[in-house]
Amino acid sequence: MYGYVYDPALKKWSYNSLPIMPGNWQYEIKKDTKAQFKVLKKLMHDKGVDEVICATDAGREGELIFRLVYEQAGCDKPIKRLWLSSMEESAIREGFANLKPGYMYNDLYQSALCRQQADWLVGINGTRLFTVLYNRLLKVGRVQTPTHAMLVDRDEAIRTFKKEPFYTCHIDVNGMEAVSEKFKTEDEAMSIEGCAVFNPVRITKVEEEEKSIAQPRLYDLTTLQRDANRIFGFTAKQTLDYTQSLYEKRLCTYPRTDSQFLSDDMGQTAEDVIGAVFKSVLKMPQDYSPDIGRVLNSKKVTDHHAIIPTMEIAKQDMDALAEGEKKILSLISYRVLCATSGRHIYKSVKVELDCDGFKFHASGKTVISEGFKKYEKLLRNRFKVKPDAEDEEMLHLLDIFLMQDA
Repeated sequence: MYGYVYDPALKKWSYNSLPIMPGNWQYEIKKDTKAQFKVLKKLMHDKGVDEVICATDAGREGELIFRLVYEQAGCDKPIKRLWLSSMEESAIREGFANLKPGYMYNDLYQSALCRQQADWLVGINGTRLFTVLYNRLLKVGRVQTPTHAMLVDRDEAIRTFKKEPFYTCHIDVNGMEAVSEKFKTEDEAMSIEGCAVFNPVRITKVEEEEKSIAQPRLYDLTTLQRDANRIFGFTAKQTLDYTQSLYEKRLCTYPRTDSQFLSDDMGQTAEDVIGAVFKSVLKMPQDYSPDIGRVLNSKKVTDHHAIIPTMEIAKQDMDALAEGEKKILSLISYRVLCATSGRHIYKSVKVELDCDGFKFHASGKTVISEGFKKYEKLLRNRFKVKPDAEDEEMLHLLDIFLMQDA
């Protein structure tokens, strides 16, 4: 709602007209939604309708959308709330069997209304203020402005960063490369090199430890956008567009979610999807027993559950999809396998060496069980994407114990 709707004088932007604080908030129906609104309004006022069920998203924004339509339609009939985070038939039936009185969600509505009005107040007053002060359109938003500030600060830090050169000395001991501490001058490093040539190198400390990396969670939109950028170079918008297209083709679930879990009733769905991924995406027999329990948590699902493929992938020819869609659907599919497979287990080895009083260090790891990283590698190999640096670092140092007297 523009400011001049409250007061025609506000059509002209001026410093003296600020701040704009509506006494009574007003709303108007958009032109492209008027027809549908009329349908809803007619149904709400139908004499055969005794109560209205709010079946919008299970979150504050869904609550706000319903209440605004309800109030704009001038409806005063009792409200019941259908609270769903899963589209499983059993969950829908259970939800309808346990409808709650609408007043129980009044605080949720007030929370959403507060957010909406805060956005409006900050946006209209901040934008007008800075535009008037600097004689150019400068848009201000409650979320976008601090986010832009973070980007500007980071960009400035990168721009003003001053490189400080340093030098290190490397020695090769039976195929194992060790590195010295950092030196400020090349002469210092060269002097160490001379010592290493004419003096024995002894291993003074070996630390060996078995470590593991936990499986990743399922994708929400943010983590999907991050991985799509890291692996395929897609922008956030490209990822959202591709995922939205897949959703409209019923190949994946709703993309705009901030949850990385499925609701507790979706265990069988997850198992069926995993089977379909192996058959239709990987085109190979299922080679592990999925740990479904670790991706189920209804308490961490609000409006929508995590992004996963649907069973429609069993009918889909992957090669018939656009390249971007194929990559995103593959990313989502492999993620389900990673999230339900085993931990990545490896043996970490750190070695300290002494050469004429100077310390050198080497480290490496030996994989014991690939776990979920097996499927990450399959994805990268499929699209010929280079592995991360940490995946390339596979130094086998278990034989260092034989070098104690080197």
